[in-house]
Amino acid sequence: MPSNPMNEQSQTLWQFMQQQHDKLLTQTLEHIGLTFISLLIAVFVGLPLGILIARKRPLSGPVLGIAGVLQTIPSIALLGFMIPLLGIGAKPAIVALFLYALLPIIRNTYTGVTGVDASVKEAALAMGMSLKQVLFKVELPLAMPVILAGIRTATVINVGVATLASYIAAGGLGEFIFGGISLNNSNMILAGAIPAALLAILFDLLLSFVQKLNFKKVRTGAYTLPVILLVLASFYFVPSAYGGKLTAGFTPEFMGRQDGNLGLQQKYGLKIHTIVINDAVMYNAAFEKQLDVISGYSTDGRLKAFNLVVLDDDKKIFPPYYAAPIVREDALRKFPELEKTLNLLAGHINDSIMTELNYRTDYLHQTPEQVAKDFLATHHLYKPARNGNGGTVRIGSKIFGEQYILASMYSMLIKGYTNYNVATKTGLGGTKICFDALTNNQIDFYPEYTGTGLLVILQPSKKVVDTVGLDKNKTYSYVQQSFQNKYGIKWLKPIGFNNAYALMMRRQQADELQIHTISDLKNYLNSAQK
Repeated sequence: MPSNPMNEQSQTLWQFMQQQHDKLLTQTLEHIGLTFISLLIAVFVGLPLGILIARKRPLSGPVLGIAGVLQTIPSIALLGFMIPLLGIGAKPAIVALFLYALLPIIRNTYTGVTGVDASVKEAALAMGMSLKQVLFKVELPLAMPVILAGIRTATVINVGVATLASYIAAGGLGEFIFGGISLNNSNMILAGAIPAALLAILFDLLLSFVQKLNFKKVRTGAYTLPVILLVLASFYFVPSAYGGKLTAGFTPEFMGRQDGNLGLQQKYGLKIHTIVINDAVMYNAAFEKQLDVISGYSTDGRLKAFNLVVLDDDKKIFPPYYAAPIVREDALRKFPELEKTLNLLAGHINDSIMTELNYRTDYLHQTPEQVAKDFLATHHLYKPARNGNGGTVRIGSKIFGEQYILASMYSMLIKGYTNYNVATKTGLGGTKICFDALTNNQIDFYPEYTGTGLLVILQPSKKVVDTVGLDKNKTYSYVQQSFQNKYGIKWLKPIGFNNAYALMMRRQQADELQIHTISDLKNYLNSAQK
């Protein structure tokens, strides 16, 4: 049996959290701030709307219907819709969270106000109260427990959804969670997930206590609720801002890797204001001048699309990342024609070809299937599908365009050259998810990169990394042998291209600042701080 693919962490969770306590505190404060800024806005908008539709009942259907539709939009999609309008950072995250919080607040306000006994309202009017006095002295105090139940629901929703804010550089505990998923680091995942869960429980308990208060007797307490929300919202601004000349956007995975931000700090001494961002939006953020430096991939098509330039890694911290399919050995035994078929692609795609293929999907928005078919046809590798019945090969991929293209190519090759059927499980997320799926027999193979296999999955000693990490042949030989021995997984022949990590800048800006290497960037930042 192959050994467990999850490398044991040398640190306990507590030790990791102690080591990262400054960052953890910052992310927790950002998370609280994002939750309550959006909640405060939702209360100020949702409460009057709920009162309005309680007064004008015909409006209740459309208003609640629109709020309900907003609630059904997937959170990632909603954040994506916000970026073209508001850019990256806190603004789109706050707007998205505000929209998610609206429905429970509007609905519970409407339910609470309409649920007040009509005879009570009639008695208040008979005593000479105006409609405004009836609202503030009778209806709202009686409806407040129901209204607070809606605010409780909105709070718990926002604490959970706020973890996704890190995808668009808004901070929060999602930075640890997604970084841990990418880096195969369970301590990092738990360091973000546990505080987020505790925040949801804590705020729910506090609001449940407030909900039980008699608001007719403690009216002052009701007035202080917005003040409490405002104070909690201000937590987002507590973490001090870095006054640097340039801002970098790094992915969660890049932030925690030795061949990423950690290596940049240790080997280059690079100190730059950094925000965490998802790679799906960071290229456009650089193009829109919201970021100056990004952690990209050397064969990404958006290099060409957005006129970005790769800074030379003059101290060589980025190892070679040659792509190759990795397959479980039992799958190769089950499908005898599989290895020969997958190796048909070996040596056919160099860096410039892969960049062009990525450009077609990333920027021209052509489908990965069409790009894959065109490439195979051009290189006389495409054959029509046989529609055989020799079993089903399950292909996995990570969640970016290049992997979708490769998965499509392999799918077409298998269908055209064998009698096997194909099931694709694309978009599996980062390295951890794909590798876990492979070792747990959920997929049969997926395209991986030698540098990722070395540093993220195998995690060898620094001595081994220094010995094999800068030579593509040594890296390939090491991961090939180690994967076979440890996991029963075989690296097939390399496809041909090297998709290494790289630091990138807008070409015009790099030329103006005369920054062509990472050392140039470090020297510029040092001189700017003097």
